[in-house]
Formats: sequence, C-alpha cells, structure tokens
Amino acid sequence: TAMTLMAGGFAGIANWLGMLPIDTVKSRFQVAPEGKYSGVAAVAREIMLKEGPAGFFKGLAPVIVRAFPANAACFLGYEVASSFLTRMGLD
Repeated sequence: TAMTLMAGGFAGIANWLGMLPIDTVKSRFQVAPEGKYSGVAAVAREIMLKEGPAGFFKGLAPVIVRAFPANAACFLGYEVASSFLTRMGLD
C-alpha cells in the first residue's frame, strides 16, 4: 500500500545518506591506480582536504532518485510475499 511504498522509499534514502560517504571512499580506492593510496583512510583524507565534506556526497541526486523506487518496490514485494505466505499457512 501507499504507506509501505513510502516507508520503503524513505528507508532507501536514509540508507544511502549514511552509506554514500563510505561507498564514495570505496569506489575511489577501487578505481585508483595501484599504489596511489596506502588505504581507505588516505582516500578519505584526500577527499576531505581537496573537496571538503561535500566531496563524500558527489552523485547524491541520482542515488536518491534510484533508491526511492527501488526500495519502495522491495518493501512492497516483501509485504505482498509475507501476506501470501501467511494466507497459505506458511508463516
């Protein structure tokens, strides 16, 4: 229902708001030439020094646009499956 879709959508947004900085550091570490960074702390330090806190949230808009419908559908799918299994006596 609408409440489930909203709950899923906003849960997806909340997830990415917390995880995007970590994902940004991980992604930059993965694509960097070998030996550029000594570890993820060095990546985070460089982002903070060169771009400030906003650097950890680059690409936020497309992530949010994708997260809302994807997680809304996931929550709805779970609720529909759960309801079906309960009606079948398989809860």
